[in-house]
Amino acid sequence: MQRSYEFAGPTLPDMTGAIAMVLALIFFVIVHEAGHFFAAKLSQMKVTEFFVGFGPRIWSTLRGETEYGFKWIPAGGYVKIAGMNPFDEVPPEEEGRTYRDKSTSSKLFVVLAGIVLNFAVAFVILWGLFAFYGEPDPTPIPEVAEVVEDSAAAAAGLQPGDVILSIDGVPIDDWDDASDTIAGLAGETVAIVVDRDGSTVTMQATLGSAENEAGETVGFLGFAPVVEVTTTDVAFVAAGGLAGVEVWDLTKQSYGFIFDLVTPSTLGELVGGIGGGEVETDARPVSIVGLAQIGAQADELGWANILYFMASINVILGALNLIPILPLDGGHAAIAIYEKVFRRKANLQALAPVAVAVVALFAFIGVVSILLDVTNPIDLGG
Repeated sequence: MQRSYEFAGPTLPDMTGAIAMVLALIFFVIVHEAGHFFAAKLSQMKVTEFFVGFGPRIWSTLRGETEYGFKWIPAGGYVKIAGMNPFDEVPPEEEGRTYRDKSTSSKLFVVLAGIVLNFAVAFVILWGLFAFYGEPDPTPIPEVAEVVEDSAAAAAGLQPGDVILSIDGVPIDDWDDASDTIAGLAGETVAIVVDRDGSTVTMQATLGSAENEAGETVGFLGFAPVVEVTTTDVAFVAAGGLAGVEVWDLTKQSYGFIFDLVTPSTLGELVGGIGGGEVETDARPVSIVGLAQIGAQADELGWANILYFMASINVILGALNLIPILPLDGGHAAIAIYEKVFRRKANLQALAPVAVAVVALFAFIGVVSILLDVTNPIDLGG
């Protein structure tokens, strides 16, 4: 998922970002499950397990009626509440303390509490960033950051670091000048004058063409500009408003990311990436290995970008769990609402194959993401 902001700021020591990202993921999983745990306790439900991870136990301890611990597969976590699985047998003495015995409002409180906490954590992180750091204003400038392979820019000899002075005789003072001039010269051969390490270099380029968002054919040179980031101070209360807007924007981006991810074309591209193929999609899943890779590269960007990415993780976790499909939290919420509205029990046996298919899909994506992060590491600069 693409980030909405780029923060400029102090850098971090080597690997600090990687360690912080992994620890943050574990913390966010604990926060999510703690939401379910405390909501269940407040609703007087019996909680038998609270684990981070899946699979064989690494460590656990029994406190009261709940077993707490960690498991080997770092792919999330869970809280086991008596009677939440309708196929569980519940001893007679526990009747009245099970999930299925409680009211619809109590069920919704429990299943949505973790989601609410994830969104709340994201909001607090972003509020702090905007309040204490300011609102970033990324501005592209007519300096080459990256040249597209096999493009007109590559054929002409444009290089990263070149500062564009003029195109087809038109002086270029800012990115809008460059973009507007290029757009009107589709298919034409033009002179491009650049400043390269203090020397003026002139080159010829035959521009390609592309279709813009309005469906119009425009010129295409083929390079990405350098983006300079400035920040504007924001009042504390106003920062909260910005944080709310950003959480909403990230939520919309998250659903686009999730639905792109599960398309056959994206899954095929990701599997191909394991064998060394190019992965161009933005809908690339990230395992705990990939998060460490991102964190290590984010060291160069600074602490603010790491915090922003952490907020994004929380939004993705919350948005994913809101989808009304079992075994996600949203699926349990949908069933509770269905049973309340129609005053009859949902046919959970009919829904079981859907839940199994969702678990299988997540397991597949989890394995693919780990293999992809190992064989085709994430490169923020690439």
